[in-house]
Amino acid sequence: MTTPTPTQHAQQWLRDFESALEQRDIQRVMALFNDDCYWRDLVAFTWNLKTLESKDAIQSMLNATLDEARPANWQLDGEATEANGVTEAWFTFETGVALGKGYLRLKNGKCWTLLTTMQELKDHPEPRGVRRPLGAEHGASKTRETWLEARQREARELGYTRQPYCVIIGGGQGGIGLAARLRQLNVPTIVLDKHPRPGDAWRNRYKSLCLHDPVWYDHLPYIPFPENWPVFAPKDKIGDWLEMYTKVMELNYWSSTECEGASYDEASGEWTVRVNRDGEQVTLKPKQLILATGMSGVPNVPHFPGAETFEGEQQHSSQHPGPDAYRGKKVVVVGSNNSAHDICAALWENDADVTMIQRSSTHVVRSDSLMEHALGPLYSEEAVRNGITHDKADLIFASIPYRLLPDFQRPAFDRIRERDAEFYRKLEDAGFMLDFGDDDSGLFLKYLRRGSGYYIDVGACDLVANGDIKLRSGVGIERINPRSVTLSDGSELPADLIVYATGYGSMNGWAARIISQEVADKVGKCWGLGSDTTKDPGPWEGELRNMWKPTQQQALWFHGGNLHQSRHYSHYLALQLKARMEGIPTPVYGQQEVHHLS
Repeated sequence: MTTPTPTQHAQQWLRDFESALEQRDIQRVMALFNDDCYWRDLVAFTWNLKTLESKDAIQSMLNATLDEARPANWQLDGEATEANGVTEAWFTFETGVALGKGYLRLKNGKCWTLLTTMQELKDHPEPRGVRRPLGAEHGASKTRETWLEARQREARELGYTRQPYCVIIGGGQGGIGLAARLRQLNVPTIVLDKHPRPGDAWRNRYKSLCLHDPVWYDHLPYIPFPENWPVFAPKDKIGDWLEMYTKVMELNYWSSTECEGASYDEASGEWTVRVNRDGEQVTLKPKQLILATGMSGVPNVPHFPGAETFEGEQQHSSQHPGPDAYRGKKVVVVGSNNSAHDICAALWENDADVTMIQRSSTHVVRSDSLMEHALGPLYSEEAVRNGITHDKADLIFASIPYRLLPDFQRPAFDRIRERDAEFYRKLEDAGFMLDFGDDDSGLFLKYLRRGSGYYIDVGACDLVANGDIKLRSGVGIERINPRSVTLSDGSELPADLIVYATGYGSMNGWAARIISQEVADKVGKCWGLGSDTTKDPGPWEGELRNMWKPTQQQALWFHGGNLHQSRHYSHYLALQLKARMEGIPTPVYGQQEVHHLS
């Protein structure tokens, strides 16, 4: 007898799985899973982002969702592969209301990890490909309305004589990408942003800012960056791209607009959103409110005794304009993560005397090492040549349950640590405090758990190692004096400028500011996995808290993250919002409990 190929192996499993689901034979379904098993569902079964981490958890989910989901037509998509005893395969499937796509990993003939994702609502497909709009209106008509006239009419009406279904607060890459998704699904949406032009949130940052993630990781929905786009895009180039994108994707983008407050009426199922649109008071009445203020909340600005006596300048990193005005000045930068390193390097380049205050250890990874060992297999020119588009890469990455992700990541960062041993030795010799995360799992886990604590090195580490950027590590600021800071070890640093590169609070801080503290507490902390590591308190959540999924406050959603996350998860958030607008039943399974208020 011949040994089944990986494709035959995966096909047989899918056939058995489909048959057992059709017959509602849950015990037979469970017999197809290993004792160590994970099912991550993005909206398709749970109308949630939910990872089930045991046979009991999977069984409970199926008992609760199968009758509503009505899954069927499980089909292998392409050839399966096998390596190191694990068979991997793409597949497609349907539910009662949607088309889906998934990824399967088999060990010893049984399921180890399963990803199921909703890709499209059957009755509400996007107008793309063969369904693209005609554009021209052929024939003759005395009531003809041109494309421009229709857009102008929409701009006049939406928010005034006709209410949007969604209001998105925040017009950075997150809000813009989600608005594009909703536009394609014909969901009336307004984006609110305080800046005069789309992209200004990028343009207004310190002048040396570039993306630290490579281009293959950073595409927006629908319009990928062109093939000549730089690997690491400068901030102003990103700003111009976002401005272009809002126009080309025909978004209803209200610039120079600030939200002054919002409240939800449970009886009517409607928000009242009060905005100041370039001096005009407007009241919006959307059904859904999305806070797309990035993965970060309100800036963390520590208060040190004596700060009010300081005669120089004090800025949070988000307010720092760049180095030009500080040539020859003495600058203290509090913090040692991405922004701190970027700001210190730019100040040194402009002949400032700059000292970095490192209060706790930082994970550092060189950019080229990160690209080669961690990102390269999924997001690189080589990956594209191997047929791994960014959309396919997103799904492969999403198919790894967060519980297992440290084990997937650790080998790559072990290789990086070995490859760059001399680099790390020089940094430590300079006094820099290094770490690779609480469990040595590296950059991505630090980002997911706490959104801070790391630097992707693009050159500043050499300046720290050789003393061009002065370093004081393991100390904090005890007090601030009129022209200096006193550190916790009793030493004193003269200062003309203090930059607080001290990060941001949880996104629900924006809910407190815009809606109420009561609602902020009701939804709880955003971001983090509950890993019980530094700045990510348990209990274990299995998914990022409150992101891209229903919250404990009805009709309030949080959208953010880096360009990759904003692109990928905007798809699932848009489908959830479209289904609600169309009155499709969306019974949410396993809604997140609130364990932490902020």
